[in-house]
Amino acid sequence: MLTGLGHEQAARLVERLAGEHLDVVAASPLLRARQTAGPVAAARGLTPVILDGLREIEAGDLEMGTSAPEIESYRDVIAAWATGAPEVVMPGGSSGHEFFSRFDGAVRSLENAGTRAAAVSHGAAIRTWVAARCRGVDAAAVSRRALANTGIAVVEGSTRAGWRLTGWLEEIPADSPVRPPVNG
Repeated sequence: MLTGLGHEQAARLVERLAGEHLDVVAASPLLRARQTAGPVAAARGLTPVILDGLREIEAGDLEMGTSAPEIESYRDVIAAWATGAPEVVMPGGSSGHEFFSRFDGAVRSLENAGTRAAAVSHGAAIRTWVAARCRGVDAAAVSRRALANTGIAVVEGSTRAGWRLTGWLEEIPADSPVRPPVNG
């Protein structure tokens, strides 16, 4: 469930995406993703499409772990997947093959619709998929990069022709003197 801040960030997505043509708004089945997608979809008169493949990377035995070794183990596994070792298995969980199968399936379902889509997923899943599937990116760096709540990874292309990361957009407070580069 989103916090008050989460609801504010979701509402600001409407403004941030106002100039983008979107035919579909899709979301992970997790409540916080559906709540994030809701305002953008509603502003366009759309009903969010819920895609199981967009759900977050499950942490297996590391779920809810907060120790430095647990966090590093989780990061090591997703970095391995992102950099070409999808056979690595999350302790007590799934392999990168299983993750990519479901996430690629969700992407294909949006791609097959022949539309411009916004997909609300989760930071680790987005970073891992972008790192592994987008050409011309430093996969190791992207897999470990932070993606704040309501941060946006902009990708263009297709499964057949290949994907390209064209933007990495973080929400920056209007009064901030710091602006990140569009391409990260």
